This record gives sequence, structure tokens and C-alpha cells, in this order.
Amino acid sequence: MGKAKVLVTGIIPEQGLTELREAFDVFYDPAVETREWILEHLHEYEGLLLMGTKADKELIDAGTNLKIITANGVGFDHIDIEYAKSKGIVVANCPMGVRVPTAEMTFALMLATVRRLYMYDKIVRSGNWVDVSEQKYMGMSLQGKTLGVYGFGRIGSEVAKFSQALGMKVIYNDPHPLDAELEKQLDVKYVDFDTMVQESDVITLHAPALPSTTGIFNADVFKKMKNTAYIVNAARGVLIKQADLIEALKTNEIAGAGLDVFETEPEVPAELRELDNVIMSPHAGTGTLEARTAIAKEASNNLISFLRDGEAVNQVNK
Repeated sequence: MGKAKVLVTGIIPEQGLTELREAFDVFYDPAVETREWILEHLHEYEGLLLMGTKADKELIDAGTNLKIITANGVGFDHIDIEYAKSKGIVVANCPMGVRVPTAEMTFALMLATVRRLYMYDKIVRSGNWVDVSEQKYMGMSLQGKTLGVYGFGRIGSEVAKFSQALGMKVIYNDPHPLDAELEKQLDVKYVDFDTMVQESDVITLHAPALPSTTGIFNADVFKKMKNTAYIVNAARGVLIKQADLIEALKTNEIAGAGLDVFETEPEVPAELRELDNVIMSPHAGTGTLEARTAIAKEASNNLISFLRDGEAVNQVNK
């Protein structure tokens, strides 16, 4: 019996595909892999390492021999996991490779936002100068402030550690609170959603995109936040109702935002781009060679474990 055939889409570091190539007959050529090409050829493959396109019903129907789809990352909202399940296709993700790099990006955005680096950089690049002795030009120190973590999983807990190193108090909200002993060990405290919103000086988002989380940060929530508070999102753009955030930033209802993801990405509204109290990056949370290689290896392991060894790991549609 020949090797199983696996299709790799998107742009993946070759360093992360070594084990996959050893185990299977792998096709990977970003130059030809348009969505149309994928739809035409997907029936030839049993495994799909997916990046850069949606695995909707049309694509899943085209994969008549597919046994497994693995996302090249932790997010899987671009995959119709229930439809895949109805077709007997395993869907997996990569929760470990994204953990530290996404936490790093979150923390970078947090620091850049509260210290107003975008505004400072813009002023200096324009050949101007400001006197930060004037309060209107000052940022905010993190030491002694309260961080609210929305979604206390692998990434959220890593951000909490980074923040505690700077002397921040950490509260969190999650559908599955930690037990009391672990909370004590990690020096964090569970609070309800409204308490987190009202007490936090910075809120970072680490929840998946679900019907229950979509648009959860909206005009009503921004009204409840301190007007000195900041919000940072390196999770999923749809967690924030973008139009409401723009209004809250324009009216100084909240102090600022750090955004790596957007509700309408890759399109970012001009109104948001023009604001001085927001710093943005192009969904680059895992944008390092080390991170992308680790994620590709994790995705490869998902495929190898299932197609070769018969064990589904990191499955999200059980």
C-alpha cells in the first residue's frame, strides 16, 4: 500500500514539513494552489493541512477522499467543523505552537498601547516633538494596574505571567473557572464578566470565535469600562464590534486599543486607521519563523498521528 497523499495550502515554512514529507506523499506549491485549483484537485488527497482558504461546505464536498483537515493554527472558525463531522472528517488544530508567540504579541501590543508608542512614533517621524511633562501626552504605567483576561486558556495564562512580572494584578473571566488551588498557585482571581470589564485597567482577549463570543465587546461594554482603560485583541476580530470600538476610541470613552485582528480583516476601516489611540498589526501574532515552524510541525503531527497511527490528536469536532 502506497503512502497517503496530503495537500498543504497557504504559505508554510519548509522547515516545518520535514516529518510530513517523510511520512506521506505531500503536494505543496503556493504558486498554483488557488481556491479553484484546490476544489479541482482535493479529491486526490486524504489529508489537508489548511491555511489561507476556507474549508466551507463547497471545499469539504470537493474532498471526497478526505479523512482529516488540520488547521495551521489554533483558530478553526474558517472550517465548517460540524459539516466535516457529518462527512466523517476529523478536524484538528494546533494549540501549542501559538501559545507563547501570541502571548508575546499581546504583551507587545499592550505595552505599545498604554505607552502610546504609535502617537510618539508618528510625532517624531514627522519631525516634531512633544513635552511629555504635559499630562495630555502621558501614557500609563502597568505596575500596580489590573489586567482582565477574557479567556484563560494557554495563551491567556501566558499573558498573565508576563503581566505579573511587571507587577500587575490579574483577574479573569472564562466559562470554565480554575479550581481554587490552581488560582492560588497562579495568583489570579475569577470574576464575572461585568466585574472584569468594570475593574480592569487593561483587558486582553483570548477567546475563540463562537456565537456566544461574537460581538461580546460592544458599545454597552465600552460604556462600563473605565475611560482610562485599554483593550487588546490578538485572538479573533469578531469578538469586538468594530463600529462600536471606533466610536468608543473617537469619543475617548476608553483610552486606547491594541489590535492584531479585525472584524473585517484584511480590510481595516479608514476611521480606525486614522486614530492616534490605537496601534495595529496585520494578524501577526504568530509571525516569527520559530512560531510558524513549530505550528507546521504540530499540524504535521496531527496528520501523521491520524493517517499513519490511527490516533486523532487535537481534534475539535469530536
